[in-house]
Amino acid sequence: MLRRYVYALAPLVAAALWGGMYVVAKWGLSVVPPVTLSFLRVAIASVVLLALVRATKPARSFSRGEWWRFTGLGAAIAVTLATQFLGTELTNASQSSLLTVMTPVFILLLGVAVLDERVTRAKATGLVIATVGTTLVLSGQYDLSTLTDGNLVGIAALFAASLAWAIYTVWGRDLVRRYSALETATYATVTSVPMLFGLATVELWLRGPVIDEAVTGLPFLFGLAYLSVFATALAWYLWYKGLEYVDSSTVAVFFFAQPVVGSALGALFLGENLGPLFFVGGLVMAVGLYVVSVRTEV
Repeated sequence: MLRRYVYALAPLVAAALWGGMYVVAKWGLSVVPPVTLSFLRVAIASVVLLALVRATKPARSFSRGEWWRFTGLGAAIAVTLATQFLGTELTNASQSSLLTVMTPVFILLLGVAVLDERVTRAKATGLVIATVGTTLVLSGQYDLSTLTDGNLVGIAALFAASLAWAIYTVWGRDLVRRYSALETATYATVTSVPMLFGLATVELWLRGPVIDEAVTGLPFLFGLAYLSVFATALAWYLWYKGLEYVDSSTVAVFFFAQPVVGSALGALFLGENLGPLFFVGGLVMAVGLYVVSVRTEV
């Protein structure tokens, strides 16, 4: 029972690993165009995940329908990463925070619509509390009064990224429970590689090739290793691991931990200041996660 409960909390660790991307990005990931970086990220993660699958799982023969499903998950990954970077580039920091707030909402709505999941009072209450807490944290980081400013295309791209990740989460549940979180995350990631390779090729054609000594420097290589192995291979596996034991609507709430961890690590490693709203919002968000987790049947 304890083991099942721990695995149900695995998405919280995934969100914490994604929060760490904020610090790593500051250490040198800006030298490569964003979609090209995404391709490198998933390509390396695919190698790691495939090695783990080959070492720990039996050989399987998937049906054509299942391969189409894996491909659909890979497309959701590619759309998520491409639109996330496009939206971030076209919007300001406060608008980019929409990605954090909208993703759990989309997951919950799709879970109800597609999987017929039941939203209990505890889940709804926890989601609302966590949303309020995360909004407080974000308001301490960014000027949320600028949410209505700027580029509508960029905002639409952020909403598309949130929706695509929600699709990845919800549509993968049946495969996760039929096989495993590791296998589903692996083959979804593998099928996304050629899609992102195509997008990266277009990006490099438009922007020109990457010629920068920093690409071979330790900060970039360290950042790429963290992004690929920990924030992708491990985090995507942990995200799906939670789906083995709880509904997608429960998993969704843990996504709110990402900006809190990112802010805390920014203060620890980059010397950034944390205002009172961070601590108040972080506490409120933690209460929301607690309400969801302790009322979840595993």
